[in-house]
Amino acid sequence: MVGKNPAYKRYVRRMAVLAIVYIGAVVLSSSLIPDDAPPDPLNIAIALVPGFAVLGVIWAMGRLLIELDDEYLRMLEVRKFIVATGLALAVASVWGLLELMTTVPKLPVFYIFPLWCIGLAVGAVFNKLTLGDAGCA
Repeated sequence: MVGKNPAYKRYVRRMAVLAIVYIGAVVLSSSLIPDDAPPDPLNIAIALVPGFAVLGVIWAMGRLLIELDDEYLRMLEVRKFIVATGLALAVASVWGLLELMTTVPKLPVFYIFPLWCIGLAVGAVFNKLTLGDAGCA
């Protein structure tokens, strides 16, 4: 059912393009900006390019919810988003408190979005275990 849905097909295409752009932008910006570079306008502009790809991923996920005409599939996706958000907020909050009160290593904020994406997989497993359907494209 999911694989035949045109909204999922468009979603997968968008995500594939955005993943390539994101990976390319991270590699390119990492090679163009030296370690400990000053925050001048050029470095900031280059460093923001991968962030725009992340914004594109968030947009693509929102478009999926808008384009899905099956409310059950939409509900599965929303449940995945909720689990992913809860996981990311929990890890960020708990680790942030540990950073504040102890000498644990700092967790760069950059890792929160990849953690959220891992949470989508956790959400799919949660859907599978509780509803028998993972809601994956």
